[in-house]
Amino acid sequence: MDMSFTDWVGYLGSFVLMVSFLMKNITTLRIINSAGCFLFVIYGFMLGFSWPVIITNAFILGVNIFYLTRKKIEKTAP
Repeated sequence: MDMSFTDWVGYLGSFVLMVSFLMKNITTLRIINSAGCFLFVIYGFMLGFSWPVIITNAFILGVNIFYLTRKKIEKTAP
């Protein structure tokens, strides 16, 4: 089986996303899920601008960043 580097990025993104859903802690889930989404955004560009892959994962990445940032701000608020 001859896989390209692009295929490896896609499989790695899939693996990281699957692992993220095994996390019990929501913060850990969002961090690992963000890494998987980031890999999928890169994968979408490597496929020659696969916009459905790029847009969906960029949106999920943005949501994760929003909630992680909000949680951090809430923790530091007096």
